[in-house]
Amino acid sequence: MPVPVPEATVARLPLYLRALHALAESGRGTVSSEALAAAAGVNSAKVRKDLSHLGSYGTRGVGYEVEELVFEISRELGLTQGWSVVLVGVGNLGHALAGYGGFAGRGFRIAALLDADPARVGELVGDQRVQHVDQLAEVVRATGVTIGVIATPAQAAQQVCDALVDAGVTSILNFAPVVLSVPDGVDLRKVDLAVELQILSFHQHRRTALRESREVLA
Repeated sequence: MPVPVPEATVARLPLYLRALHALAESGRGTVSSEALAAAAGVNSAKVRKDLSHLGSYGTRGVGYEVEELVFEISRELGLTQGWSVVLVGVGNLGHALAGYGGFAGRGFRIAALLDADPARVGELVGDQRVQHVDQLAEVVRATGVTIGVIATPAQAAQQVCDALVDAGVTSILNFAPVVLSVPDGVDLRKVDLAVELQILSFHQHRRTALRESREVLA
């Protein structure tokens, strides 16, 4: 049975992997925990502890072999399997996601695009022809997809989510601005761009207020 890896560590592994890919592209063969921590935006103690869960401890005075660590983290994240993904919702955001070239190099392949809009169905996006969402179950069976991405309007997202689950999809990434319900055994992740901007707005507002208060006191 695989040794459990803490969720906090799992959340940081993609950060390390992104940093390592950049280091590899720049020709770096080794990296210290301090340099990797700086590139990933965490502290070096976390890096060493996180990587110890993978059985990777580096070499004193040398650090970690970049390519070896890329492989270890990719394997731990399951990226060496080459996952197929179905994307539902081919509006502006869906188009951008479908056209993103970075998925293939990170272990993912867009296997199918689906939409409910008759004007979208049949459209060629990249090398994929948009299919009607009614074909979802058939597409999942034919492609063996287990990961679904929802980029629909909010009002359609739960229905699409239910259809993905019914079709056998067990991992879902939701971009729709709504909270979805899934049964036990299905992993759901949410990306809400508006929420992230609102958090940035909070911090910007605080900085502005602090600056103005200092100017008043000056």
